[in-house]
Amino acid sequence: MTPAPQHLQPPERLIRTVSAWEGDPGRAWLAALPERAADHLARWDLRPERVLSPGGQISMVVLVRRADDTPATLKLGLVTDETRHEHAALARWDGRGAVRLLRADPDEGVLLMERLHGDVSLRSLPEAKAMLEACATLQRLWVPPGDAHPFTSVADHTAGLAARLRERAAHPYVDVEARPLVDEALAIRDALTGGSQPEAMLLHGDYHHGNVLSADRVPWLAIDPKPLVGDPAFDLGWLVRDRLETLLAAPGAQAAARRRVAKLSDALEVDRDRVRGWALFRAVEAGVWAFSVADRPSGELLLEFAGLL
Repeated sequence: MTPAPQHLQPPERLIRTVSAWEGDPGRAWLAALPERAADHLARWDLRPERVLSPGGQISMVVLVRRADDTPATLKLGLVTDETRHEHAALARWDGRGAVRLLRADPDEGVLLMERLHGDVSLRSLPEAKAMLEACATLQRLWVPPGDAHPFTSVADHTAGLAARLRERAAHPYVDVEARPLVDEALAIRDALTGGSQPEAMLLHGDYHHGNVLSADRVPWLAIDPKPLVGDPAFDLGWLVRDRLETLLAAPGAQAAARRRVAKLSDALEVDRDRVRGWALFRAVEAGVWAFSVADRPSGELLLEFAGLL
């Protein structure tokens, strides 16, 4: 029997992040989540086991059983420009390198997926082993996007990011000393999206160790894509800065950061300068965004990392 909606309340982290990032529209979405969950549990004949906590930052994740008692995962996500085509990317990959999609209601941001081991990500492995597994999994995801695909290009996506970066960088929450780094990031983005381009591939868009989980049918599978189409080097921009606090705390952080760029570029046969460029742009953009939502510690870490590159 489907439980009453009040049995499936959003986790505290989801409430905090969506409220902070989305304001009143986010709080309205959170208030409707229990009813939306109950509706899909009933329509898709699912039996809930538990809500994952802390769960996602913009999604509620529920472990469920299907009518035949097979385990699955129900994800109820906030629909944004970045997430609205998650279902299409998962369908395109069809379980190759990524979690398998079983059913979707994309307008509502609700996905039913195969069950993975949600508490075991690549972050459970030593860094060197995690990077090897991350590269092997990512290589499987880089496929042609298909005809008449719905995905946004890297160029268009980053044009929007660049415009917002310019606006945010002018605010007093960004130190004047950071402005030259912002200018460099914007110039690099313009250079990377102009001229000749590598072959466009379907990209994960938010690829890091925490978004690769242990699985049963293969060792590791990616989750939670923010799919784009374009230069594969863009996907490495997040991976380069994984375990950032550890990287920055170690002696020789600058050399270590540059070695990461070189190793990932060589392992995946992607141009090293493009990897460095996208890593720098994405770190600066994310760092300035962190300042804009009053997360100064994260902003400072990200800009420090960008400065190392």
